[in-house]
Amino acid sequence: MDNKVNGFFYSGNMVGSEPDYGLAENFVRTAEAFANTTYQSVYIIDYFRKNFLYVSPNPLFLCGLSAEEVKNMGYQFYIDYVPDDEVEMLLEINRARFSFINNIPTAEKKNYTISYDFHIINGRERILINHKLTALACQPDGAVWLGLSVVSLSTHSEAGHVTMHCRYTAYYSIYNLSSHMWEKHSAPVLNETEKAILTLSIQGMTINAIAQHIHLAVDSVKTARRRLYDKLKVNNIAEAISYAINYKLI
Repeated sequence: MDNKVNGFFYSGNMVGSEPDYGLAENFVRTAEAFANTTYQSVYIIDYFRKNFLYVSPNPLFLCGLSAEEVKNMGYQFYIDYVPDDEVEMLLEINRARFSFINNIPTAEKKNYTISYDFHIINGRERILINHKLTALACQPDGAVWLGLSVVSLSTHSEAGHVTMHCRYTAYYSIYNLSSHMWEKHSAPVLNETEKAILTLSIQGMTINAIAQHIHLAVDSVKTARRRLYDKLKVNNIAEAISYAINYKLI
């Protein structure tokens, strides 16, 4: 196996004995059903065999290949179709992720999801995508056997944005690619006007329509939206919606 490919399989997460692949088939059937309902792409990563157990047939994220071809390539797909500097970034993120979750009790590992952005190269086009990755099945000793990855188009303009979120807490961690450290943050709290702006924007409403719907002046809605952007540290409504959904603020 290529050394870079092998780098995606952290030495601190060794799956010692062969897992129950009969159980794995149930996960694959579930992933197939989920993939039928979304434009997002779904991967199941097998950390014992060091390959992909499942890749959904979404052409947007396959760089001209079939799902079966990407499945057979495994992590070589990233070596071949991600810019070299970002491959190095992915290897660092992978190490940081496992270093983080190795300190989490086995029963709680499935509560943690890491999110990050990077480019894939499809011909002459560079597509910025977002990966969300969580543990799907763990061994009794805590080693992660299967991981579930959901891929979508990124709402950011550059690679990075590495965050770790636990679904039962009001905190999340950001991985700083410069200091190589995790930084803990409190999730922002939205007021009712901010939640309404987000939910109505998801429905496609304009500022004027939102103002009419929640009985506020248009200028008041614009001010509330600017404050929302500042609170979430985003630049536009698409980023705000993505942030709010990712961190389950709405």
